[in-house]
Amino acid sequence: MGRICVDGWKQFKISDIFLTIMKGNKIQVPTGANIPLKELVENGSIPRITVTGVKNGVFGYFDYKGDKSKDYRVFNNFISVSFLGTVFYHSGSASLDMKVHCLKPMAIELNEDIGQYLVGVVKASLRESSYADQISSTALPDMRIRLPVDDDGNPNWKYMENYIINLKKTVDNTITNLQSINDLQAKNIDVVNYKRFHLYDDELFTIDSGTKLDKVKMTNVCPSINFVGRANANNGVTDFVDKIDGIEPYQAGLMTISLGGEYLGSCFIQDMPFYTSQNVNVLIPKQEMSYYCKQFIATMIFKEGRIHYKAFIDELNRHMKTDFSIPLPVDEKGNINWKFMDDYMKNVENKILQNMECYGYIKDY
Repeated sequence: MGRICVDGWKQFKISDIFLTIMKGNKIQVPTGANIPLKELVENGSIPRITVTGVKNGVFGYFDYKGDKSKDYRVFNNFISVSFLGTVFYHSGSASLDMKVHCLKPMAIELNEDIGQYLVGVVKASLRESSYADQISSTALPDMRIRLPVDDDGNPNWKYMENYIINLKKTVDNTITNLQSINDLQAKNIDVVNYKRFHLYDDELFTIDSGTKLDKVKMTNVCPSINFVGRANANNGVTDFVDKIDGIEPYQAGLMTISLGGEYLGSCFIQDMPFYTSQNVNVLIPKQEMSYYCKQFIATMIFKEGRIHYKAFIDELNRHMKTDFSIPLPVDEKGNINWKFMDDYMKNVENKILQNMECYGYIKDY
């Protein structure tokens, strides 16, 4: 879809569109509260929304056994905004943790499409706004968002709904088209000039055992660190957690690899500081290594793990620092051909971007 013409659109304050309340002498949007874990019953029916940036903000599902006249609050069909700027639409009921705020329109009941449209608009406004420390419930009412309007100058909810409906159709069509592109089909690579290397070889990595933390013991009061587990989606990140005193997180740019379980061999380049769960190793390059070379190696690790090892039977735990190896391209001297890997992955990226552009689905960078 092309750029949207925003001529004639209007800016609205959050307080113009969404429910606000008075607290003392200040206007604020409704917000959550800190509830002691002893008052929450796990495996319950109400999702608890925290400041995490994954799983639609859901920390877990709980029932409440405390005094419901106090701080425990449940909202329905609303948009959550955390003090760190994570924004999600929730079609059903959910309780909010401390520093997670509720945006609920006064004029309409949200549906999935309007909700997702507003999520995008709020995120865009947050990116353009500046907050010294956090996005507070008292600062949000004055934040402005730009919306399409109808003939009466009111928010044009129908336009927002139709825009998302059409966007979904465009995305579905684009995915279908991309799947049919012949030149993106997998092709065998000539591996004549390839040689096997152990990950711990001098040209490659130091294999670190990771922080081996237990996710259920992590906290999410003021999260700032990614938590990488044995997963193959979202870069392996399964949660967003608090920094732990005395345990420094690994730095962005390092690689993680899942040693076992259903997603054995899943390997990712981490783009934020992170901790790891059990059975996730960290690969620390022994020399300067480009992002594209890391992508190439991550793919080879994943393929090797899936082809030659088996979850719960012969996993990578006992192989990583002994006999696990991957094939890599080499030059005429038998050294790793870094330029080939770099050029190869850049070419793959360019082909994908070109085809996405042909089908009209490419973001502005």
